[in-house]
Amino acid sequence: MICAVYKSRRKADTYLFIRQKDKFDDIPSALLAVFGPPQLVMLLPLDKRQHLGLADIAKVKAELEQNGYYLQLPPPPVNLLQELLAQRGVDAETD
Repeated sequence: MICAVYKSRRKADTYLFIRQKDKFDDIPSALLAVFGPPQLVMLLPLDKRQHLGLADIAKVKAELEQNGYYLQLPPPPVNLLQELLAQRGVDAETD
């Protein structure tokens, strides 16, 4: 299975995987409106890969089969202060 990967010009680190290059028929119009004009990043042979950078390859394949697309959103931002306080056993809510 080869898919096309597009990045959003409006949303940083947001990628759209589709089954066929430049075929956006399966993508909801509301999603495309928010995503903005897609910019092709690469054609990706999924069958020859065992993992992807940030996405679960099994989930990507399943979503492509079921919906015709997979939307990869950026990971949530990390609050380093909260992590440090949690490691030290300090409750940030009360202190």
